[in-house]
Amino acid sequence: MPSNINAQGGKAFGLLKEQQRRKLEEINQEYLEDQKYRDEEDLAEKLEGLKNKYAEFDLNDQGEIDLMGLKRMMEKLGVPKTHLELKKMIVEVTGGSSNTINYRDFVKMMLGKRSAVLKLVLIFEDKANGSPCKPEGPPPKRDIASLP
Repeated sequence: MPSNINAQGGKAFGLLKEQQRRKLEEINQEYLEDQKYRDEEDLAEKLEGLKNKYAEFDLNDQGEIDLMGLKRMMEKLGVPKTHLELKKMIVEVTGGSSNTINYRDFVKMMLGKRSAVLKLVLIFEDKANGSPCKPEGPPPKRDIASLP
């Protein structure tokens, strides 16, 4: 009997993911048609990349990034954050209007001029692409003479 429930859960999860992906596609289409972003270079490619990046997060049932989803992603990227830092990151992206990050907010943040912490982490992670961020061990000793 329990195996039946599992299969149903997996199937439902697959459908949910598919619905989320479709919704992200629709939102991407809105951005492609938005006059405000018409000068954005390689917009279609950027949006495709953002969609895939967003889908890497553990999204809640509404297809949004909540505190735990953000926490897991930051840990996966090797930059764990406290709950307070995570809440600040979410406020920074949503302007305090929500305690989850929806895809529109995510795209606005990534295409926008403001540098949110989350944006910087994701951009840095893309550039580093898996290489460790910091050298191991304590920072090198500096003496007064080496300061600018």
